[in-house]
Amino acid sequence: MRTFLPRLGAAVVLGVIAWYLSRTLNQFRDYQIAEIAVYVTAVAGLTVLTGLSGQISLGNGAFMAIGAYTTALLLIHQSWPFYAALVVAGAAAAAAGGVVGIAAARLRGPYLAGATLLLGVALPSIALAWPGVFGGDQGLNVVFTVPSFLGANFPLTRWQAWVSAAVALVTLLLLANLMYSRIGRNWRAVRDDEVAAALDGINVAATRVRAFVVSAACAGLAGSLLAVVTGLVGPGAYTVTLSIQLLTAAVIGGLGSLPGALWGSLIIVLVPTYITDVATSHGQSATVGANIPIAAYGVVLILVMLVFPQGIQGGLRRLLIAFFGPNQKSRTWRIAPTSDVTPSADEPSASQHEKEGTI
Repeated sequence: MRTFLPRLGAAVVLGVIAWYLSRTLNQFRDYQIAEIAVYVTAVAGLTVLTGLSGQISLGNGAFMAIGAYTTALLLIHQSWPFYAALVVAGAAAAAAGGVVGIAAARLRGPYLAGATLLLGVALPSIALAWPGVFGGDQGLNVVFTVPSFLGANFPLTRWQAWVSAAVALVTLLLLANLMYSRIGRNWRAVRDDEVAAALDGINVAATRVRAFVVSAACAGLAGSLLAVVTGLVGPGAYTVTLSIQLLTAAVIGGLGSLPGALWGSLIIVLVPTYITDVATSHGQSATVGANIPIAAYGVVLILVMLVFPQGIQGGLRRLLIAFFGPNQKSRTWRIAPTSDVTPSADEPSASQHEKEGTI
C-alpha cells in the first residue's frame, strides 16, 4: 500500500495535467494528446517485454492491428459500447500474444526479433485477403461519439483525449504494480540470468510467455484507442514501421522504465510535427518535409544513446543523483530497475520465489 499510493498520486497528477491541457489548447493539440496516450499505452507494454524480460519484439504493431480491427468490427456490426469493445480488444491481442509467446519461448536475440518481424509484416495483409470482412485497402470506418451528458457542443477531440489519457494512466498504474510483484521480479531474474532463475525454481518459459501476453494486451488496448481516435482502421496504419516506432520510443525513453514510455511517446509524436512544420516554413516541399522526420528519428536516437545510454529517463535519474546525491533516489523515478535484480527491503528475497508449473 505504501508504494501503491505514490504511484496512484502520480497518475492523478498526470491526469489533471492532461485534463488542463485539453481544456486550454486547441483541437489539434487535443488530438496530439490522444495520440501520445495511445503510444504511451503501447510503448509501456513493449518496455515491459524488452526492458524487463529481455525479449525483443518487432511485431507489436500487429497486436495493435488486432485490437483495432476487433474494436471496429464490434462497434460496426454488434453496436457494442466502446468500453466493452476495448476490453475484448485487449483480451484478443493478449490471446494472440500468448500464442506467439509460446512459439517464441525458445528463441533468443535476432531469431526472436526475426520471428516477430515476420508477424508484423504478415498479419496486416490478412485485411487484404478478406476485404469483405476487414475492408481491404480502404479499411473500416469507426464512429465514436461524445456522450450526451457532455452536451451537443462538446469537442470530439477533447473527449478522445480524455478517454485515451484515462486508459493510458490506468495501464501505467497496473504495470507499475505488476513490475514490483512476484511476476515482475521473475521477469528481471530471467532477463539477467535464465540459468540462475531456473535453479531458483522459476519457470523460464512461462515467465517469458507472460511478458508477451502483457505486452500484447497493452498493444491491443492502444490499437483500440487508435481506431476511435483516427476513425479509420486500415492495413496501412499497422505496418512494420509502426512496430519500429514503438521500439524506438521505448529505447529513447529508457527500457524498463514506465516514465521512459512517456518521454519516448512525446518524442515520437511531437518531433515529426515540429520538424515538418520547420521544413515547410523554410521553403521545402511537402514531400521533402514528410521524409525529414525519418532522419530526425535516427538523429534523436543517436544523440540519446551517446548522451544518455539508458535513455532519457536514465539520464534524468543520473542528473538527479549528481545534483542531490545517491540518497535522493526515489521510487517515483525508479519505477522499474533496468539492471538490478536485488530486492529492496520490502520485497522477498530470490529464494522466496514460488515454484511455478509448466505451460
